Amino acid sequence: MSIRNKNIGLFLLVLALACAAFIQSGCGVYRFNDIGTIPDSVKTVRVNFIENRAPYVNPQLSPNLTDRLKQKIVNQTRLTQTNSDNAHYDLKGTITDYSVSTTGVTTVNGRSQPSLNRLTVTVQMTLTNQLSNQPPQDFTVSRSFDFGANQTIQQAESTLLDDMVRNLTDEIFNHIFSNW
Repeated sequence: MSIRNKNIGLFLLVLALACAAFIQSGCGVYRFNDIGTIPDSVKTVRVNFIENRAPYVNPQLSPNLTDRLKQKIVNQTRLTQTNSDNAHYDLKGTITDYSVSTTGVTTVNGRSQPSLNRLTVTVQMTLTNQLSNQPPQDFTVSRSFDFGANQTIQQAESTLLDDMVRNLTDEIFNHIFSNW
């Protein structure tokens, strides 16, 4: 391998690590307690199990995402979690995409090889305000998580699961309660 190729590979690795550190440093900083965007009349929320209908299913993602979203809503709003059909806010979700693509390539002995993979997770959500006459609010959140091409998807999942759940939960929560 030439020195130039080594330098390019090292640069890409440092760049990927710097991006990952920057993204992680921005997560979890904001706290939302008794957010003003929740109408006073809304007291309860039901978070239904987030189903996984992606072509590839990570069996841990749905239950962990559902539980973390419930915890975040109860801990950071004044809403009470319920399983009742007449909850004021009814939240349903489906994981629709869970796919891996190659995002980084290096050249070794004149041949291109993957150096970085990206796992993309997409969740489609529906929020119904049972107290209003407005139609349900549908929205989609999607996050990508990079990992080295030398890892299998199963190895990457074990290290990325907590980040996936935390980032997707934050994205869903912010969309519902902060209009982000």
